[in-house]
Order: sequence, then structure tokens, then C-alpha cells
Amino acid sequence: MRPEQIYDLETLELDFNKPLYNLQEIRKINPQRHEMEQLTGILHIDRSNDSIVGFKDVTHDEFWIQGHMPGFPLMPGVILCECAAQLAGFYARKYQLLGGDYLGFGGMNEVKFRAPVFPGSRLVLMAIVERIRAGRRAEFAFQGYVEGKMVFSGNMIGVSINRDQKIS
Repeated sequence: MRPEQIYDLETLELDFNKPLYNLQEIRKINPQRHEMEQLTGILHIDRSNDSIVGFKDVTHDEFWIQGHMPGFPLMPGVILCECAAQLAGFYARKYQLLGGDYLGFGGMNEVKFRAPVFPGSRLVLMAIVERIRAGRRAEFAFQGYVEGKMVFSGNMIGVSINRDQKIS
């Protein structure tokens, strides 16, 4: 687990009004659609250390609001993890770290939820590649912040998946 911040949000110049990649551009890389799209924009990419910063504007129309803690809509931890996975997946697919048709979850470790995330929040996400096994898997550390406060963090493994791959 990476205890320190991947990026210092106070010194990193992020323009939420002019992301490097907006939702339409993210769709060219990531396969998720409709209620499973969990990124609003990509703000920063650093190829020299294999890291990425993006964000999700958590709206009052999210699919989980009605059923997850009715009257007290709390963003589910599994959706937070999906946000981080989509950010890492964008980086892995854009820069062809693994190949394959899709990038899937291979596992998550040391995930910690530190504070709740509510509708109306802007969730800033960051991920950094920690290890690559060529053609097989990429390991990322990830963090999420709301109003400068870390709300969750952990490590994930992304694995290459092909369309014709079937479980028998």
C-alpha cells in the first residue's frame, strides 16, 4: 500500500473545465456505458511514472441512490472501486500495457474506506502503475479524494481478457 499521496492536489494544476479527455473521449477507450460509466474526465497523465488523475462528478441521479441507504445516499464502496478500476483501465488500454480486448479485475488488496462520498461530490481519482507482467497483469495503487481529503485507497490488479475467452 502506498501511504503517501500519489499526487499533491494543492500543487498539481488541474483544470476540471478543460480535461485532457472528456466523457466522449473516454468512451473511445473504455467499454463501459450507461449507468456503469464511472468517470467524468481525465485531468493529468504522466507517462514518465505511469500515473493518471481523473474525476467523477457524483450526481443526484446515480443509479444506486434510491436503494443504497434510502434517505442517506452513500456511494457504495464497490462503485468507488469501480471508479478507480476504470481510471486504471483507461491508462492500461490507452497505452496498451497488456493487450487483449478488455481489462478486467484480477483482484484488490488493502482497500480502505476513510470517509463517505455523497451525491453532489466531486471525486478526484489517481492511480499509478506499480508493476507490469507483460501481457498478463498490471498492478496499480489508487486513491480517491473529495475536497482534498482522502476518502479511499488500495491496490488493484488488472488482467487482460479476450472476447473469445470462455469458461468451460
